[in-house]
Amino acid sequence: MNNAPIRIVPRRDEVRAAFSAAELGKLTPAQSSALADHPLAGWVEYAALRRGIDTLPAQRAQAFLAKYRGQAVAGAFRELWLAALSRREDWPTFRSAWDPSIDDVALRCAELDARQATGATDAKWISDAQAIWRSTGKALPSTCDAAFAVLASKGGLPPELRWERIEKAANEWEPAVMRSAARGLPAAEAALANDYAAFFEAVHDRALSWPKTPRSRLMASQGLARLAKSVPMLADTTLPKFADALQFTEADRARVLYQAALWTVASYEPDSARRLNAVPESAYDDRLHEWRAREAMSRSDWPAALAAIRKMGDKQRNDSRWTYFQARLTEIAGDKAGAQALYRQAARKPEFHGFLAADRIGEPYALCPVDVKFGTPEQAAIARDPAIVRAMALYQADRPGWAQREWDDALSRFSDAQRRSAVAVAQEYGWFDRAVFSFGKQPEEQRMYALRFPLHHDATIRREAAKNGLDPAWVAAEIRAESTFNPNARSGANAMGLMQVVPATGMAVARRIGLPWNGASTLYDPDANIAIGTAYLRQLYDKYGPPYQVLAGYNAGPAPLARWQSQRPGMDPDFWIETISYKETREYVARVLAFSVIYDWRLNGDAAPVSDRMRGRSGTARKGFVCPTPGG
Repeated sequence: MNNAPIRIVPRRDEVRAAFSAAELGKLTPAQSSALADHPLAGWVEYAALRRGIDTLPAQRAQAFLAKYRGQAVAGAFRELWLAALSRREDWPTFRSAWDPSIDDVALRCAELDARQATGATDAKWISDAQAIWRSTGKALPSTCDAAFAVLASKGGLPPELRWERIEKAANEWEPAVMRSAARGLPAAEAALANDYAAFFEAVHDRALSWPKTPRSRLMASQGLARLAKSVPMLADTTLPKFADALQFTEADRARVLYQAALWTVASYEPDSARRLNAVPESAYDDRLHEWRAREAMSRSDWPAALAAIRKMGDKQRNDSRWTYFQARLTEIAGDKAGAQALYRQAARKPEFHGFLAADRIGEPYALCPVDVKFGTPEQAAIARDPAIVRAMALYQADRPGWAQREWDDALSRFSDAQRRSAVAVAQEYGWFDRAVFSFGKQPEEQRMYALRFPLHHDATIRREAAKNGLDPAWVAAEIRAESTFNPNARSGANAMGLMQVVPATGMAVARRIGLPWNGASTLYDPDANIAIGTAYLRQLYDKYGPPYQVLAGYNAGPAPLARWQSQRPGMDPDFWIETISYKETREYVARVLAFSVIYDWRLNGDAAPVSDRMRGRSGTARKGFVCPTPGG
């Protein structure tokens, strides 16, 4: 267990103050001089320069790029500088500063402008502009408009390219993009393209007279699919006449029926099963397969749910989730031996449904941890890498976006072993989410639990959990799921800190438990956040228990929870969780319960059974962990 104090980078507070001063235009020569030899000197200078980027002399910018050539800060500055040069229309300087590795579309279009303005609209210019035009059916930045106008004037946007973009836009349900792409078509074709776009905005009977071509069928079926997503029942009345008039293929019909089924079943509406059955099997993908199983479960139609799982492809059916439910439904159907074999298969996975399967057959949990040591010579070498030094310092200086650029730069040069060492170093500096975002699907990395499931503030977690009568493993799991132990985390919904508490809730809970409240910033204090978040969990537990429903309410809020409780009262927890209609909440509940098992192992070496944990049962025999033998 790595619960050592976080290493603090030198002169952290001095750097923070310099960043703040630079962004206000108040960086003093003394501050700059004092930090001249600091690893973050370049970023302090960057913070000062970007404030006046639109009037920055070219000589100063070029000197900065030369001084920090090869560093992430130069890349960040180059993008800002290029955008400023584009606004100034200083195209010669833009071209001299350009780096072909830049993939930002707006800057790539500005680079086309620069080449055109300096007389370089050659065949390569045309092919580069066409590549951007063809890259997506979604709207492109307005900075691309001028280049596309030049491209059209040079004959580089013939009708076939315009139609290609129109069809891509139709697949993205983007009528405005369709209209824009149609502007250079011959009059008759432009009129038809605009009528296609109008159909996406409001279905109209003019489509009945469209040419009976694959393109017309695509446009009509995509337009009807868009309508079916909003008002599924209209698919019943609108699809037949357009399908007959335009001679829809099975694939054309399926586009519409798929959306009608998907958006009906996601709310478990009464005709969900009928709509699912109307979709041709050829149009089923993983998403619709799982919704067919889920819909049958929501009605407790166990034979239909089992049949739906058996229709999945091998890869999907062999996921621990669906292997477990196939076992569960096979057991309900009376085939105990068949169920046992499937449970054993699922139980080999250290995941929520694997843990559930192990409980069903009384086996220990599967876990094959790779030992992770901290402070090794390899890690010490990585910790001295200049980009890693800057990344750690930037993270601790509350500049996570800049830290990410340095991190990405370092990892682009590292081997797999070096990348793992970098993750261990980051954890020592309190950057705990690096394993989450930097580890891939390699089996060895997935087994590095000390890195994937960091543990910090252990004493506070235990204390507050005991105070509120909760399992500390649950509290740790909540923190891992909500913030990955980042005390400064903040969501788009303004949830803050380790346990992602919104200020209004934080203030109310703090007052209730007698904790000093100094405004929303209180939630960035780890001890206060854990005290408030844990007390709030207890409050939800007392109101909504058992824990699996508390988790659903914690994530989705009280109104959806009340709806799910009323829709499926008395349903077994595993089926109830799987039939939560919100994907985010459904996966959140399963994830936190699985994390709770792993944190129980990290804290205690064994774990309470997840089947009891999700129900709020305590005092039952705890489970051990074993590493299954290959093929066993």
